[in-house]
Amino acid sequence: MPRLLITRPLPDKVVEAAKARFEVTIRSENTPLSRAEMVSALEEFDAVLPTLGDAFSADVFPQAPRCKILANFGVGFNHINAVAARKAGVEVTNTPGAVTDATADIAMTLMLMTCRRAGEGERMVRAGEWAGWHPTQLLGMHVTGKTLGVVGMGRIGKAIARRAQAGFGMQVVFFNRSTVSDPGGEATQMDRLEDVMAAADVVVLAVPASPQTHHLIDAAALGAMTPDSYLINIARGDVVDEAALITALQEGRIAGAGLDVYEFEPKVPEALCAMENVTLLPHLGTSAQEVREEMGMMAVANLAAFFDGGQVPNPV
Repeated sequence: MPRLLITRPLPDKVVEAAKARFEVTIRSENTPLSRAEMVSALEEFDAVLPTLGDAFSADVFPQAPRCKILANFGVGFNHINAVAARKAGVEVTNTPGAVTDATADIAMTLMLMTCRRAGEGERMVRAGEWAGWHPTQLLGMHVTGKTLGVVGMGRIGKAIARRAQAGFGMQVVFFNRSTVSDPGGEATQMDRLEDVMAAADVVVLAVPASPQTHHLIDAAALGAMTPDSYLINIARGDVVDEAALITALQEGRIAGAGLDVYEFEPKVPEALCAMENVTLLPHLGTSAQEVREEMGMMAVANLAAFFDGGQVPNPV
């Protein structure tokens, strides 16, 4: 059987499926692979199942690696230089679809927690500082009927828009680099990012990480937002210029932010941690048992198809 390295512990169901088809080695750590570990993996295994943080940059690929496929656990693959991998004869796959609904759910969680100041309230109760209900305590923004701005109207962006419309009667505007003929519901595409940022009460980022989207949300984009609007990021951390976001929050140029990802993850700036109007989650986007199992099974299916000589279901 082909030798497979799984770079982090995965759900039992996924491990069992992998062991049925491959000679499996599972790395016990939950930290990203070091460069030396990546080089060794490419030389010693026929396949690797990596995930977020395993930075397979161009310089780690030998000219003729033993490894012939990187079956990424996750839809985002910006940590893998797919061009360099293919040049070295290594297929790269991912797990789209499985993550859509769970990630959209986290976007809604962040929106409600931030706009309704739920994080602040929870901290108040835990600290023993709640003296009882009163009419002006922790007044937040009522999201029903407000305008949602979606940046990136792909699978996840459309799922977020559907939830906002069906659950909260929100109006939806969006920015997407290409024309979206079917946004999945009533939604208005705007030509400029700044127009969406200015029109929305809540902006949700749902773009993939790429050189084109690095710091897409910079000081200028944040400057287009209104002082009573909120930014939600469930995409990738480096889509936002974190320093510019901190400045905008500190100066009161936006009302708050809800973040599941960070520019230098897992490092979270102290300035963000100190702000009560910021909700901080530890990259929970796909953190549901069924979802992580489905992601793993998709990765194993990509591996199985590759070694059976067929077309992989999810090439990148």
